[in-house]
Amino acid sequence: MPEILIIDDDPGINEFLSAVVKRMGCNAHGALTAEAGLAAAHQRNFDVVLLDVNLPDGNGLQILSQIRQHPDAPEVIIITANGDPDAAEMAIKNGAWDYLLKPTSTGNVQLTIQRALAYRHEKCTAPAPKVLKRDDIVGVSTDLNAVLERVAQAAAVDANVLICGETGTGKELFARAIHDNSARAKKRFVTVDCAALPDTLVESVLFGHSKGAFTGAEKNREGLVRQADGGSLFLDEVGELPLSVQKAFLRVIQEKRFRPVGGREEVAVDFRLIAATHRNLDEMVHKGLFRNDLLFRLRSFPVEAPALRRRPEDIRSLADYHISRLCHIYGSENKGFSGDFLEALQQYQWPGNVRELFHTLEAAIAIAGSESTLYPHHLPIHLRALLTRMSVKASTTSQAPPLLNNLATMDKASFIKINDFREMTDRRYLGRLMQLTHGNRKEACHISGLSRTRLFELLKKHNLAKPHNGRGPIVPSLK
Repeated sequence: MPEILIIDDDPGINEFLSAVVKRMGCNAHGALTAEAGLAAAHQRNFDVVLLDVNLPDGNGLQILSQIRQHPDAPEVIIITANGDPDAAEMAIKNGAWDYLLKPTSTGNVQLTIQRALAYRHEKCTAPAPKVLKRDDIVGVSTDLNAVLERVAQAAAVDANVLICGETGTGKELFARAIHDNSARAKKRFVTVDCAALPDTLVESVLFGHSKGAFTGAEKNREGLVRQADGGSLFLDEVGELPLSVQKAFLRVIQEKRFRPVGGREEVAVDFRLIAATHRNLDEMVHKGLFRNDLLFRLRSFPVEAPALRRRPEDIRSLADYHISRLCHIYGSENKGFSGDFLEALQQYQWPGNVRELFHTLEAAIAIAGSESTLYPHHLPIHLRALLTRMSVKASTTSQAPPLLNNLATMDKASFIKINDFREMTDRRYLGRLMQLTHGNRKEACHISGLSRTRLFELLKKHNLAKPHNGRGPIVPSLK
């Protein structure tokens, strides 16, 4: 019998949904808080979780990812009165099955649960997936496993793939994994670095040319597209492709035919297209820098490469792997690392992602020389200085503000009212939040767990809705 967990702070709605679930022949379990819901989700396996957003002790969207981290993760259906489009988008991106708005009909709730249960049944009874070849892709985090699942899905079909992600997240590794696990694995994987294509010879490099097509074309030359015949063509940093070439490439993708520069006849070609970019292609389309029709064709199967700061639990295994690899390359004894070295790596945000981590480890090994253990002292000086600065700043800001320090010494006459205390702390929190996010409300909502409407209400209430002198909101003091 399916097990359904209902997390909603309204006892009436909780009882109503429990009754609906039981009429469907399922077992219902209720929780009125985020803490109780998480505890229940960790104590037993559920098939579906009905989750509210606004809970008394937290935001449902924040615990969504924690619920989905379970090895046998349930399908999560958001049921909320919060009609915030940003919240709905965030929920789906974090793995929610659906996002229902209250009030909703009993039939709609039942239908959504039935579909989620049917999907879960098929997923659980499907044959075990084949072992994925994932050379140099290291880690076991939830975010990494999610993208590896997408890689496996992409490898099973021949659709065009667009891999998006920050610089250094390993987009080419994921592209190679898609190729290596596909039916085209025995054929070529041809990489085109779109950012390095010479402006005057772009079409020649991609499509090849005939002898005499231009000055210096002394013989026929096969282009990169032709070299990928039967295999995979990887367009790295596709956002850098010139508009003129985008138009020509659009036809190649659609017709799988092209004409070499100076050639008289078209050449048929069969390749699987994988593209990658660190840029926002939708924004480029809006600015007229990228063709909308080309983006539609590239994005048949999107894959998001996660930033390293989103998977800090993978840093230990990445450090182990790359230190061993680097020591082997340099022909030296394998080095270990101290606990505080690992702690330093985990404290850093890694804006350059795995690539930056690799080069940092390479520098640390060089600095360590013949020493067998890596310590924070072996890290590059700029990184050590930054971590020290962060540590001092955290230590300073973590000290209780004067108002908190004085609570113990206040007498009855001077003791502050709780509402006044909340006003002061809320104002300080919101001011710092908006300073950290440089006034970006969408990011502020993501960090704080507040809905966009609630955040605006609080900013307006505390007179923080507008920047101060163009430098972002004031961070108020509790003095």
